[in-house]
Amino acid sequence: MQNLNPPLPPPLPNPNQFSDHHRVIAFTTPQNYATRLSTIIHHKGWTPLWCPTVIIEPTPEPIKHFLSSQSKTPLDQFSAIAFTSRTGISSFSQALSQTESPPLSPTGDTFIISALGKDSELLDSSFISKLCKNPERVRVLIPPVAIPRMMVESLGEGTGHKILCPVPLVIGLEEPPVVPEFLEDLAGKGWVVVRVNAYETRWAGPHCVEEVVKWGDENGLDAIVFTSSGEVEGFLKGLKEMGLDWGRVRRQWPRLVVAAHGPVTAAGAERLGVGVDVVSTRFDSFDGVVDALASKWFM
Repeated sequence: MQNLNPPLPPPLPNPNQFSDHHRVIAFTTPQNYATRLSTIIHHKGWTPLWCPTVIIEPTPEPIKHFLSSQSKTPLDQFSAIAFTSRTGISSFSQALSQTESPPLSPTGDTFIISALGKDSELLDSSFISKLCKNPERVRVLIPPVAIPRMMVESLGEGTGHKILCPVPLVIGLEEPPVVPEFLEDLAGKGWVVVRVNAYETRWAGPHCVEEVVKWGDENGLDAIVFTSSGEVEGFLKGLKEMGLDWGRVRRQWPRLVVAAHGPVTAAGAERLGVGVDVVSTRFDSFDGVVDALASKWFM
């Protein structure tokens, strides 16, 4: 079973311990990604300032419907599973761990499981053994570029086959277009798309940006990293709760660099009125966006 509650990032920085040249990088990822990104920032010699603006909660119960042999739509009716996030894989793995036997029969056509970038590391031998007793039946498909559109291209023509898509149920925020567009693109390729809400994405609440605003007002802030458009919307909602808006923040923190983890996040931020200064061109992992920041400053 995957660890759904990883260790928290380091404590918030102490403003008194740094010189004017020390860089502080705020980031807004939910907890399941926070430790990884925090560590990468720290390895650059910078200080991470974690400010989660969304909360993600796995919901494995809806997935179990497809893992039971008594289901009207058992997994054996499908030809593929398309995971667009690490949390979707973790939630699916949790549901698998609560089943008595692997839900996929050991014989039949090749069954595809697909994930983006480093998320595919979770589709390991342990995951596959819980999915099917015959690992040779399962093929792991990793698109060459870690974006949903490339996953659609890599999956190819569906020719009427069913594909299961574990995706988020967005609560209290506008659902970003990336998931609906992904499902629509799959359908356009001839797949019979079945959506399952594998986890919930919620706004982190009215106090979620207080520490970042406090730091920025007192010391300035060097950069903020967004890894999804939902995080951007959550950040803007948090600012509004404090009587602030993005324009005022940009004026008050003139050296702030806004970084986006890939073009999908950048497009979502721009759609919400947040201009992006740095976009990672290598977005299979968070190293890309942190390296992009380094290039902005040092090259």
